[in-house]
Amino acid sequence: MQRRAGVLIAAGALMAGAVTAVPSAAEPSLREPAGPLVWKGCATKQYPRLQCATVRVPLDHADPDGERITLALSRVAHTAKTFQGPLLVNPGGPGASGRSMAGFVAASLPSKVAAQYDVIGFDPRGVGASRPALDCKPGYFTPVRQDSVPRDQRDERVNLARAASFAKACGDKYGDLLRHMSTVDAARDLDVVRQALGAEKINYFGYSYGTYLGAVYAKLFPQRVRRAVLDSVVDPHRVWYRLNLAQDVAFDARHKAFMGWVAKHHRTYRLGTDPAKVEARWYAMREALRKKPAGRKVGPAELEDTFLPGGYFNGFWPTLAEAFSAYVNDNDPDPLVAAHRTLATSDADDDNSYSVYAAVQCRDADWPKDWGVWHRDNWDVYGKAPFNTWNNAWYNAPCAFWPAPSMTAPDLANAALPPVLLFQATEDAATPYEGGVAVHEQLRGSSLVVERGGGNHAITLAGNACLDRHLVRYLETGVVPRSGGAGVADAVCAAVPDPQPAKPVRGTGPAGRTGGTALHGVLGHGLPAPR
Repeated sequence: MQRRAGVLIAAGALMAGAVTAVPSAAEPSLREPAGPLVWKGCATKQYPRLQCATVRVPLDHADPDGERITLALSRVAHTAKTFQGPLLVNPGGPGASGRSMAGFVAASLPSKVAAQYDVIGFDPRGVGASRPALDCKPGYFTPVRQDSVPRDQRDERVNLARAASFAKACGDKYGDLLRHMSTVDAARDLDVVRQALGAEKINYFGYSYGTYLGAVYAKLFPQRVRRAVLDSVVDPHRVWYRLNLAQDVAFDARHKAFMGWVAKHHRTYRLGTDPAKVEARWYAMREALRKKPAGRKVGPAELEDTFLPGGYFNGFWPTLAEAFSAYVNDNDPDPLVAAHRTLATSDADDDNSYSVYAAVQCRDADWPKDWGVWHRDNWDVYGKAPFNTWNNAWYNAPCAFWPAPSMTAPDLANAALPPVLLFQATEDAATPYEGGVAVHEQLRGSSLVVERGGGNHAITLAGNACLDRHLVRYLETGVVPRSGGAGVADAVCAAVPDPQPAKPVRGTGPAGRTGGTALHGVLGHGLPAPR
């Protein structure tokens, strides 16, 4: 373990004052009509019925007649006589492209149910094929980066300067645009999309950050929500600084669960039968990579990047365990380099995604103004959860220097909605369980389905038949499960078993692209989306 650096690094008052975001049900009055949309074929091998369109939305929704930007949309059109309206789907992020999500959801739902909806994917403002698309500092994650865990004050200053340079690059490149990159802005965009679709109400299905976007939309436009599914729910009380600290503890627990799985399969991976000793060997590997990065690509920070997807989805565990074993037992770094290439290499799409991630999170809510607060909090968390704490701190550190002022996260309590269906795994690391409970309490009449013992993030349409039965019933009929007042959860499903060791397909990730593997490809947790 790294020792605590002895000197606080004062960054001073780094951010402008907070701006309160007050959601209002007022709908934008657009001089330029938001439709009709012109749909054109954009089929892929994976999704042959996919269509695409664009819609123009105000850059500043307070100035609906001012400058406009473009959102890219996708659709799989309904085919049934029974039409239940548009189902807008979002994979999370912030910063994730959502156009392929329409094809995935339409293909994954029972055909009878999917046929009743126009399944609509979209790239939120700044993302992917939407214009303008942000890319603040191309190549920001080019390996090999500085070790994420500071060994002394100098190391911390190097990473701090790097984060500040990213924030400055965003400000220099995009200026006032950054003031319009909040979740509230994105939610108002969705209502322009609704108008362009010619729909009185929308149905909504969001994963991860998409649950927060959906909840903000529902607060702004409760009368426009017909049905809503929120899977792996963001805790709105902790956006975003405190949520990241909570994630650090939860991802460390998932990493320890992975170490336990590796120990259980010692006969395959030859790394020991004691999880604590297996974990010690992982940290020894990390230290060795600090001295000599594997393939000149994988140092300690890249190692954390590579193993982090295993905290999102245990389907990656066999690939990661094989790479771990090969490096430690056989002195073979090639599988580790291949795993990094598959699960963690950053390209132009990732640069865009990260730029939007930072722009939205830094704008959405207040962040500490003094780096000393970050320093103290992250060392405290690192002491009990070392796996990804400092890596995550540097990932979010540009928010300490962000050139656009922060907003105050809105209160999402809502008593004006139809029943909303929530899904949450008890051991989810990216959106810890407390988030599902908090939103269940805030959305009156909502229903919470819990995957007991589940550690994966994003759990519907991922291979758990029990969860999917609740999802399908709701989308087909609007009926949600009710507990009758017994406990927090309205329904409980058992988690699917952890994977068995399997020979990975080197360079392409885990064998097969079905269930959870396909879903996490679409969500961007380590694999490219199916095409």
